[in-house]
Amino acid sequence: MVKAVFPGSFDPPTFGHLNIIERARGIFEELYVVVAVNRQKTGLFSPEERLGLLQELLAPYGNVSVHLCDSLIVNFARDHGCRVLVRGVRSVPDFSYEFELSILNKGLDPGIETIFMPTDPKYFVLRSSAIKELAAFDGDLTNMVPTQVAEAVRRKVREENRG
Repeated sequence: MVKAVFPGSFDPPTFGHLNIIERARGIFEELYVVVAVNRQKTGLFSPEERLGLLQELLAPYGNVSVHLCDSLIVNFARDHGCRVLVRGVRSVPDFSYEFELSILNKGLDPGIETIFMPTDPKYFVLRSSAIKELAAFDGDLTNMVPTQVAEAVRRKVREENRG
């Protein structure tokens, strides 16, 4: 049984993320979706809020679980018996960054492999910064994120604007 980890910030979770999760869960027996916690960065959503959104979105998938991680992802993978890290890539700059990260992770644990999954072309331009900016101007998010995520983004943006 091969288990995999799909780590990310997921701030917010997008249809691009869900596309990678849907495809990876069909390949691996178990898929751990891991919200990376970086206390030095302030995202739109707290790690716990991102965890909750993902748990709601992924509840129908029996072989997918959602976790928080505030340590090295290779440590999380090793602790959960996972041999594969799944990384979604949208572009050459994404690939370059992810490739360098995969080399670093390979040095930390040679037993953990990284698999790169190119995004579905219809999700090519999804960037969390663009989603947040669109929400700030009350733009249409329906092609970028699920309804419950769009509502949560709009709420957060309104709260920030009230400051």
